Amino acid sequence: MSYDMLFSPMKIGNVEIKNRVVMAPMCMGFGQYNGCATETMMDYYEERAKGGVGLIFTEITRVNDITGASSFGQLGMSHDYQIPALKEMADRIHKHGTKVMVELHHPGRQNLGLMIGTVPLCSACNKLLGDTFTKILTKGIIPPGKVLQDKDIIFKVAAPSKCEKSKMSESVNRPLSNKEVKRLVCQFVEGAVRVQKAGCDGVELHASHGYLIQQFLSPNTNHRTDEYGGSLENRMRFLLEIIRGIRKNCGKDFPVVVRLTVDEMYDKIGKKGKGYNLEEGLKMAKILSDEGIDAIDVSSAAYDTFNYWLEPTTFDCGWRKYLAEEVKKVVDIPVIAANLIRSPKQAEKQLEDGIQDFVSLGRPLIADPYWVKKTESGNENLIKRCVCCLYCFESMMENAYKYDHGHCSVNPFVGREGETLNHNGNGRKVVVVGAGCAGLTAAELLAKRGFDVTVLEKEKSVGGQLNLASKPPHKDKMNWVCTDLLSNLQEENVEIKLGVKADKELIDSLKPEIVINATGGNAIHPKAFECDNVSTVTEILNGTVKLENKKVAVIGSGMTGLETSELLISQGNRVTIVEMADEVAPGAWFQQVDDAMPKLKDAGTEFLTSHKLLAVKEDGIELENLKKNIKVFVKADYVVLSLGVKPDTSLYDEIKNSNDYKVYNIGDSVKIGRIANATESAYQLVTSIN
Repeated sequence: MSYDMLFSPMKIGNVEIKNRVVMAPMCMGFGQYNGCATETMMDYYEERAKGGVGLIFTEITRVNDITGASSFGQLGMSHDYQIPALKEMADRIHKHGTKVMVELHHPGRQNLGLMIGTVPLCSACNKLLGDTFTKILTKGIIPPGKVLQDKDIIFKVAAPSKCEKSKMSESVNRPLSNKEVKRLVCQFVEGAVRVQKAGCDGVELHASHGYLIQQFLSPNTNHRTDEYGGSLENRMRFLLEIIRGIRKNCGKDFPVVVRLTVDEMYDKIGKKGKGYNLEEGLKMAKILSDEGIDAIDVSSAAYDTFNYWLEPTTFDCGWRKYLAEEVKKVVDIPVIAANLIRSPKQAEKQLEDGIQDFVSLGRPLIADPYWVKKTESGNENLIKRCVCCLYCFESMMENAYKYDHGHCSVNPFVGREGETLNHNGNGRKVVVVGAGCAGLTAAELLAKRGFDVTVLEKEKSVGGQLNLASKPPHKDKMNWVCTDLLSNLQEENVEIKLGVKADKELIDSLKPEIVINATGGNAIHPKAFECDNVSTVTEILNGTVKLENKKVAVIGSGMTGLETSELLISQGNRVTIVEMADEVAPGAWFQQVDDAMPKLKDAGTEFLTSHKLLAVKEDGIELENLKKNIKVFVKADYVVLSLGVKPDTSLYDEIKNSNDYKVYNIGDSVKIGRIANATESAYQLVTSIN
């Protein structure tokens, strides 16, 4: 397919971008508390420039250290000493013909209370303790602060006015004074001046996703009675003053882009009338266009409506393209938009249809830095697609408390872009048993190192546990992980034998030097519940057991239990979910739960938390109410167990003591985990083999 639009140049202001692909700004935590770009951050961005992207927007970049520092690993433009490192990073990006603009940001009420004033304190401690302080930070100085924050025993975060807590941070907020507002305007402008001095190609103002500038725009968070609150004109004053200040100090030839939420999406979570909708968002876009900004980066939602800007896997590709399409009708400047684009064909179509002028790729470029070059060279089948598992954001948030960075489920090289594989395989024979994501990742990396790899898989298709994970409604993207790995293995000429059950005799006959066991795991099915009307989620998901119009009890409310319940409901069953913990989906990432629960509740699903399964009868289940210490009987035609998975080590145990070859065990066959755990274990093993 020809991608004439995708690879045509276009200008933002007076800056020509070589193609229409933009890397969206995403904080991954590769920085340091002084705000200077690190070598790891430079490697990360340069790798995407090498991969052919036309324009990179950096991650959120602070302009204020006291109330505006969101992360210890965040880029900063709050001081002149941060300019040289940014200049070095910009120079490295420019070497590859890629432009770079810096996203200026302040979190406002979405900050964490424990971050208020912490960055200057860390800088002072570093001057006294040097590297010792960084080591202390990485070992957990932050979690105790989080405990204080959870109890509101901490500084208040800054907001346009006192308002409800942000869903994500749950920090108490306070209103900014008029003097503070004007000072922040100056700090945004000063930040832009530093960006220009560093040789970057422009700035983007983050007026989206519920951060401070959007908080000024929204009547939900802006209750001010001075010139910065009330009417739309007043609510936009903060943003417009920043734009005018940048124009005055940086000149009209220095591009200014605004990333704008054009619909807060409160109606999507049943809160119609709250905040502002698309109608008012279009008015904002028109005002910004008339003001003379150079491009508008269309987005949606905020942290309170999180899944409508950072979507889970169940969302359809392109579902929010209508937002950019409507903005295009009211502005006369380039429109940038993400729109959950996952394929070059989708990108080209949306450009051809005039929905947008630039395609913004965020998570897809984390998953595959070479998305653009693979498309341009006719190898789009080799793209490792983002499956919207949300692990990049989840890991970034969790690792922020450890002074660490985010990771990617399908790309174990994230944060390791400066590292290279050792190509000393020299044709040595390796057998990989299991074609799930751990086995296939290991096989690909080994092939790239020069090993002669054969993969054995007992099923007739690759995928392992992900074949099951893709079966619930709208979860088909999960299949992409192994489908894409298979395409890359075929490119590397790796031999893959499907429908072949490996045993010691077969492996011995292949005469390998190395055997990697990646046989995954099996669903737990206690003997006490081995009854005719009981199965595990595996049998439901693979279609061995098909239920229709039954009353089904699902035991276990982890994400597998919830998603299997969705499948059962779609087949006409009524479901009761039983969970021993006091809450549904304990330990699951909140976005996944927020995605699943409304669908389950709308279908009339019953939830019994703090209940333990005691026995299965012909007509139902006997439970113990753990809070009341009483027995309860619930009628059910069928019982589905979602009690977790245990490693399958049968083959490993048989061959691990072989004297003829080295044997390794990876993925779920060692410890049950997620996609990221499987691919990481494969990376760690392969890079450790001499």
